[in-house]
This record gives sequence, structure tokens and C-alpha cells, in this order.
Amino acid sequence: MRKWLPLLAVCLGSFMLLIDVTIVNVALPDMSLALHSTFASLQWVIDAYALALAVVLLGVGALADLTGHRRVYLGGLVAFALASAVCGAAPNPGLLIAARAVQGLGGAAMFATAFPLLNASYQGRDRGTAYGVWGAVSGAAAAVGPVLGGLLTEAVDWRWIFYVNIPISVVAVLLAVKALSADRPTSGRRPDWTGTALFTVAAAALVLGVIRAQEHGWTSGAVLGLFALAVVAFLVFLAVQVRSPHAMLDLSLFRSRSFSGIMIASLTVNVAAFAMLAYTSIWLQSLLGLTPLEAGLTGLPLSVASFFTSLVVGRFLHGARPQLLIGGGMVLIGAGALAETLLIGAGSDWTALIVGYAVIGVGVGATLPTLGSSATAAVGFQRAGMAAGATNSARQLGHAIGIAVLGSVFASSSAAWLTDHHVRGGTALGRALSGGGAGHVLAATPPADRAQLADALHGAAAHALRAGFTVAGIVGLTAGLLALLLMRPQRVAPAIDQQPVPAHA
Repeated sequence: MRKWLPLLAVCLGSFMLLIDVTIVNVALPDMSLALHSTFASLQWVIDAYALALAVVLLGVGALADLTGHRRVYLGGLVAFALASAVCGAAPNPGLLIAARAVQGLGGAAMFATAFPLLNASYQGRDRGTAYGVWGAVSGAAAAVGPVLGGLLTEAVDWRWIFYVNIPISVVAVLLAVKALSADRPTSGRRPDWTGTALFTVAAAALVLGVIRAQEHGWTSGAVLGLFALAVVAFLVFLAVQVRSPHAMLDLSLFRSRSFSGIMIASLTVNVAAFAMLAYTSIWLQSLLGLTPLEAGLTGLPLSVASFFTSLVVGRFLHGARPQLLIGGGMVLIGAGALAETLLIGAGSDWTALIVGYAVIGVGVGATLPTLGSSATAAVGFQRAGMAAGATNSARQLGHAIGIAVLGSVFASSSAAWLTDHHVRGGTALGRALSGGGAGHVLAATPPADRAQLADALHGAAAHALRAGFTVAGIVGLTAGLLALLLMRPQRVAPAIDQQPVPAHA
């Protein structure tokens, strides 16, 4: 049992930070009442965390290579626990949003160091098992978040979705101090502060622009300005990385077709697999009348399938060609999303999600643990944090952007359906539906017209869900085919233990 204590220490931190991506969703209405704030302004409780987590991952990963992975992981745990305490006690929306951003910074430190720490703790078949367990925990966390959030919100209080992190963080810190290997930081290098700042600006401007586009439109001046800033900052970042002897991201890694395939899958896996969960949750609660807990439980087919598939991948497929697991997994994710376009209709209930979610879960379980292990094994110990930061940063950027883009697809598709069916105020109703306000619209409608409007909203929601799942499915299938074409069945460079690792870049 002592052998698996490092795995437990890493998985506790990863589980917390990934659950906090989705645990807040179902508690927003209760937060709005308690803090006397609008639902729209509290959307930043979700966005601030996702934004902070996504934009600093790459920089934190490179910094951890220089200063020590265990040290950065422990710092992330402490910051996450303190920020969680502030979130739970926050008396106003401003402090809550600020604390969520600090939570995201702590989560980035834990996320960027997870695979380097596992690499340092395990070798051979044990390493494959550790990757499988971590992937199972990681894949299940996004689906478990709404379940746990609904349970705590209904049974206790919304503040406990944050307070619950504190005892878990204490246990994780104690385990990390006791079980994780001593740091072996890289010598002779210094942090790339310029590259870190430029990438942070580029990523923040891009994600913020996509988020604001949902409200202000894709062609508004503010949104276009943010996109322009993102492009300029990213181009300058690339120029700095090419010339810097201490680059935070070695661009020569992308000369490898295999590494490029890994990064494409990393960028798209959360878009294809998880971005639509927010909008199926709106449909389930706003139109079908499910409670937050019941809506969260509908994600169990995804989380259970992902958990057991990851265990099988880690335990029995150690040494299998990763391009088959990653490419095949992404294809399954895309197929599961496209299956929902055939299963969801105006008269559907929650059971329409079971088959598609289960197929997506199998794809997630095959893809996630293989992404991290392939990337970190490909670059060796000295750049393990860089590789982990790059893949995890791509995942979180993809997730944040995917939710916003699919939100625009959902809103525009529902509004177009309502307009085509001659329902008054189609655009406004589409926005209300995509924001979870359909229940309030129905409650304010005269009883004589309520049934007709409910039928229209059900039809619009089904049409919008099919459109969103179509986009997610195409993204998954395209990324899977690219991974199969780009990734080559060749052995990678030795990893941390300096012994050949049976994985392929």
C-alpha cells in the first residue's frame, strides 16, 4: 500500500481541481439569492476559475521544472485550500470571484506537476497503472462535479462546495510531504518571465474574447480588440521563444509529428467530450424539471465508463501504441457526441443521454491517461513539466473556449428554430433558454399560453442540443483522425528513470 501513496497524493489534488471546474454550475441560483447578485454576474464564478487555470498552466509547468515539482505541487495545494476557505466565507460576489481566480492559480500548479510527479514515483508497469488510475480520476471528475455540487447544495449549503476542499487538501499535503520524491530541479537555467507574461496575455485575451462574444456578439469592437491582442501577443511569444535560451516552451518539439498529434488531441478532447455538459444540464433542469442532484446523476454513464476504461488502459494496455488509444479514443468521443444528434428530440427525456454519454466515457478513458504519459515520456525528465504544462494548458484552453463557442451555437440555434416557427421574441427566448432562464419565462407566461410555449421551447432546446453535439462530434472525429495520421509507432526518449519506457510518441 505504501507504494501507491504518491499516486493517492497526486490524485487527490487533481480530483479537487477538476471537480471545481463543474461543481459550481448547479449552485449558481442559490449563490445569486444568498449574495443578492444577478445570475449573469455570477457566471464569472465559473469563468474566473477556468480562465486562471488555463492561462498559467504552461508557465507554471516550466517554472516547476526549474524549482522542483513537489515544491510547486505543495504550494498549489496550500493556495487552493486557502482560496477555498475564502470562497466559502465570501460575503459578496467580488470577493468570491477573486478567490476563485486564486483557486485557479493553485489548481494550475497542481495540474502542471501531476505527471512529472507520477513519472518520478513509478517505473515500468507500475507507471502505466498510475497513469490509468490518474486518467480514471481525471475523466470522472468533470461528470462527478455536478453530482457532488447538487448533493452539497441541497443537503447542506452552497458554501460547502468550497469548504469540502479544505480537509481533502490537508490530507493531500500530508501525503505529499510523506510520499513524494525529493525534488530534482533543473540547474543552469532561469525562468522565462517574458514568455510566461506573453503567453498569459495571449491566452487570457483569447478566452476572455470568446466569453464576451456570447453576450456582445462576435463582431463587437471589444471582442475584436481582444482577439487582436491575443494574436499579437501570441506572435510575439513565438518570436521570443525562438530566440530565448531559456524558453518556457521548446518549439522544436512541434517538429515531431507525434507531439503535434498529442497537442491537437489535448486541445480538443474537452471540447468534444465535456463542453456540452453545461447545456444538457440547462435542458434537464430548466425544461425537464430535474433537481440539481438528479441532473448531475445523468452524467454517471460517462464517468463510470471513463473510470473503468482508464483502469483497463493503465493495467492491461501498458506499452500499447498510444496513437491507437488517443486516435481511437477521440473517434469514440466524436461518435458518442454524434449519436446524441439522433437520440435527442423534442419529446426526449434524460434517458436519451445514456448511450452517447457511455460511448464518450469509453473514449475519454482511453485518451486522457495516454495523452499525458505520451507527452511527458517523449521529452524526458528535464522537460516533463513543460510537456505536462503544454498538454494540460491546451486541455483547459480548449474547455474554456469550447463552452463559450458551443454556448453561442446553442443560443443561435434555439433562437433560429423559434423564429422559423413564428414564436414571438425568438432571439430573446433563445438567450433565456441558453442561460437557464426558460423556467422563469414559462412561469411568467399566462396559463392559457404556457403549454404552447413549453412545446416550442422543448423543440428549440432539442434542435440546439443537436447542433451543439454535431459540432462537438465533428471536432472529436477530426482530432481522432489527425492523431491517427500524425502519431507514429516509434519509441520515445527515456523518461525520468532513464530507462526505456514502453510508450510511443
